[in-house]
Amino acid sequence: MAEPEKDHNKQPSALTEREGIPQPPSVNESAVNALKKNRRNLLSAEEYFNGITTFNRTIFSQAITLLESSLPEHQHVAQEVVARCLPYSGKSIRLGITGVPGAGKSTFIEALGLHVTSLGHKLAVLAIDPSSARSKGSILGDKTRMEALSVHPDAFIRPSPSAGSLGGVARKTREIVVLCEAAGFDTIFIETVGVGQSETAVHSMVDFFLLLMIAGAGDELQGIKRGIMEMADAVAINKADGDNKVKAEIAKNQVRNALHFFPKPDSGWGPETATCSAVTREGINDIWNMLLKYLEFTKENKYFETKRALQSRQIMMDFINNSLYDHFYQDNAIKKLLKNAEHMIDEKTHSPYQAATLLLEKYFMKTHHK
Repeated sequence: MAEPEKDHNKQPSALTEREGIPQPPSVNESAVNALKKNRRNLLSAEEYFNGITTFNRTIFSQAITLLESSLPEHQHVAQEVVARCLPYSGKSIRLGITGVPGAGKSTFIEALGLHVTSLGHKLAVLAIDPSSARSKGSILGDKTRMEALSVHPDAFIRPSPSAGSLGGVARKTREIVVLCEAAGFDTIFIETVGVGQSETAVHSMVDFFLLLMIAGAGDELQGIKRGIMEMADAVAINKADGDNKVKAEIAKNQVRNALHFFPKPDSGWGPETATCSAVTREGINDIWNMLLKYLEFTKENKYFETKRALQSRQIMMDFINNSLYDHFYQDNAIKKLLKNAEHMIDEKTHSPYQAATLLLEKYFMKTHHK
């Protein structure tokens, strides 16, 4: 058959498909094979538990990954592991650390962490990295920023993506704390995403809440929300070295004066202030002693036990909320109806509230008849 004649007068179009380089396959075969292999190599709850309590670093890390997985088969094993570890938990010092952007949280944590391990403690650092709201991906760079601490034999650093969860902390952080305590870590640091209204989540899982600030960055109190200041058990002004020492002292006094206007917390503890330098390590020991002083104070007046009991109740409520959320969105019928509901909203045939009500009614009707 003769080839059709080419129209030489026809102008090339920008929309014309041109032959390019060979495209990669739409499915990453190696990633799929790795996932299949991981599913085949899934350990039993007993094996994970033994690996955690004897601190097999590889199995311990795999157990945390299992906890963070959203796959139902993974969650079934993960929750059994948590249940087994629960009797071995609750004996650590839990410190929450938050701060303004640029306050040097990672450098501070490394300095304090090296000080704590030098005293004979075993330290776990749960560093929560911000997740992209679009891709859910995160940088997970804390391990590279804490070079000395990450290779210390008595330290374990676990960067986890926040995955858009409220509270600035990964949804599974509380369960990971249980695993860390069962593995023999007697000190746990939780670094949060940053200062915001949702930081109350980290406050509900730690014994001591430290707010890290810096001087010389404009009005030190301007960018701090009142709620964060009220939750803080201590405020530390970091980077108090060199020419910045005087500014740090001024900032510390400003914060101390501001704290006097806040009502006294339920613990009866008056929040303290300090200056420090994560680079020179000056003031780091003072902050650790401040934490020990707080623990002694709250154990003496019984607030420590009361707070731990309240935290356990909060864990129960959060677990219920998270389980309902997962069960709703993983339901195959709801997944199909969700597209229709979105179409209704786009076409303006239903308001967002009406569409949501229809979905909920369908969900509850379905679960009721099971």
